[in-house]
Amino acid sequence: MADFFIDRETEEYEERRRQRASRRADRAKQQREREKRIRRYLIVASTSAAVVIVAVIAVFAVLLVRKIKSREAADTSNIEADIREADGVYEGDARELLYGNEPDGTVSSGQGNPVMTELSDEELEAIEEAEALAATTGAGPLELNTTADQDTKSIISDVDSGYAILVSLSENRVLAERQSHVKMYPASMTKVLTVLVASEHLGGEQHLDDIFTMTQAIEGFAYENGCSNVGFSVGERIRVEDMFYGTILPSGADAAMGLAEYTAGDQETFVGMMNQKLEELGISDTTHFTNCIGIYDDDHYSTAADMAVIMNAAVNDPLCLKVLSQHTYTTTSTSYHPGGIQVSNWFLRRIEDKQETGVVISGKTGFVNESLNCAVSYATDDEGKGYICCTGYAHGGWKAIYDHVRIYTYQFDPALYNATLALGDSGEESGDIEGGD
Repeated sequence: MADFFIDRETEEYEERRRQRASRRADRAKQQREREKRIRRYLIVASTSAAVVIVAVIAVFAVLLVRKIKSREAADTSNIEADIREADGVYEGDARELLYGNEPDGTVSSGQGNPVMTELSDEELEAIEEAEALAATTGAGPLELNTTADQDTKSIISDVDSGYAILVSLSENRVLAERQSHVKMYPASMTKVLTVLVASEHLGGEQHLDDIFTMTQAIEGFAYENGCSNVGFSVGERIRVEDMFYGTILPSGADAAMGLAEYTAGDQETFVGMMNQKLEELGISDTTHFTNCIGIYDDDHYSTAADMAVIMNAAVNDPLCLKVLSQHTYTTTSTSYHPGGIQVSNWFLRRIEDKQETGVVISGKTGFVNESLNCAVSYATDDEGKGYICCTGYAHGGWKAIYDHVRIYTYQFDPALYNATLALGDSGEESGDIEGGD
């Protein structure tokens, strides 16, 4: 009789396992279909952008030619009137009088060059729009707007996080927010700026094969402060590319500090570079960093809005976008780790099967006691439009994930959101995603 119950429980377990596997396969299929749609949308969007640029340039050229011809006609009329007034009627082409016949070749008094005209406000706007469009090469506008307007909504009540913001990249406006400009501690979201500064100073992918030797000082600091690590060993020769991925996917303090020292020579200089980048982004009044890993310091602070600005800058950097979008990665084989070290971005891996619409492409989490759980992400809806979301002070790692799911779902498909209000934390999905760092 006991064997019967054991077999039955095993059969039920296997059936549940098969059902879960089937659901995962269905979700993977849906994900592939979404990715195909996104690629199609990106192709259409890039083609449309090129057409818009050509059209703007053409309009500007037409306006400029019209302006020149108009000024020429006006100047010609004035010259003809002056001639008639002084000598009667001038026999010949009045345009010949635009330039004088003085021996030194100078222009006659009272006459000028009709080509040197001042552009109108409309023409200047057309030029600025064309330049702005041409300069935007990444996922969103280079200067992200995080100021709420009269149409900005409050973040839905089901979101646990105390701080939150959702920005539409296609509209460059805040769609929803909650205390997004209030001071918070960014924890490991700091590492988004770490990889961005390193990428910019190293020239993107130019130095990915260079080698850095892990030091005792870095490993000791990470251990003493309870930071999450990749697992590199003292003396291990590590490729720069591995440190980029190690900084983001497992939120490795050893990788982040190694990347900082390789880029700048020491931690202090690199932190100075980070704060200089904050000035360039226009957020240095409300964001200031004292380290490259996000360890708590009262003088290491930011806001949800500012972290959205940093994330937007990162996804406009090709290398950073690639690193922030990687779900799993295996480091290069070394004598210390012959098989490499496999690391994962658990935020991306755990959120991918929670979404019914849209896709989160990039993300970075963080946790320290003073900030609880926070996360910043970049996502696209089913039409390929981009969004940046940042949340802070969630009471659990899974709550931070579900907050992003709810915010995106409510924006992408309100009807679907209302139909899935039962979405919530289960008993097995509790606790913090990453350790204090």
